[in-house]
Amino acid sequence: MSTFMAEIVGTMILILFGGGVVAAVSLKGSKGKDGGWIVITVAWGLAVAMGAFAVGGISGAHLNPALTIALATIGKFEWADVPMFILAQMIGAIIGAILVYLTYLAHWKPTEDPDAKLSVFCTAPAYNHPLSNLTTEMIGTFILVLGILAIGTNNITDGLNPLIVGALIIVIGMALGGPTGYAINPARDLGPRIAHFFLPIPGKRDSNWSYSWVPVVGPIIGGLFGALFYKQVFEGENSIAFWIVGVIVLAIFVGAQSTVNKVVR
Repeated sequence: MSTFMAEIVGTMILILFGGGVVAAVSLKGSKGKDGGWIVITVAWGLAVAMGAFAVGGISGAHLNPALTIALATIGKFEWADVPMFILAQMIGAIIGAILVYLTYLAHWKPTEDPDAKLSVFCTAPAYNHPLSNLTTEMIGTFILVLGILAIGTNNITDGLNPLIVGALIIVIGMALGGPTGYAINPARDLGPRIAHFFLPIPGKRDSNWSYSWVPVVGPIIGGLFGALFYKQVFEGENSIAFWIVGVIVLAIFVGAQSTVNKVVR
């Protein structure tokens, strides 16, 4: 299997299980209806682990454009391969979302809430304040990428790394996912959002394109800063890029703080 196909398959598995659990707890008539946040966060963590187990030995199981870009920025991945990986991740995410749609085919029409249907595919903020939402996604992806890099430095029994990364995803979801639903992955959000747009889902709403940039830009900035922070602090390699991105991050934090009173539910 090529690395391109591996990223497609791994991301498809991620979305099939991740989107699937949201469908299970959200759609009318599902046996898992109202399973709650803990069920969602645990399943998403395991979804990442299963995708990584499937293709980690082939492509490294990035499954996330923010991680791919972050690794390339610090020299741990070839820039020439970045577009191919991101394309594969997007394709895999769309396929995974289509499979979730087909799995729950009989549940879309009985489910009256269009927001619940959309939530199966992509994230939405609890409070609509773009800079605060961007901040949340940046922090979540910062700790995701920093955690993945730090985990990689430990001597761990072969085969356990995906489970440990899965545990990291679980705690990110439980601790940091409340404000935005923790996309922390541009492909995880944008790919299924595109699928929601073109699938013939009965009674669906618009795909909330006005918010769609947040779970793309936030994770890219946060992941980039996480990787640069790792190189600067953990490996002691001073980089001008770290300070430039740091200033951008700080400016976003200040902007979020100064406009937070304009929050819209």
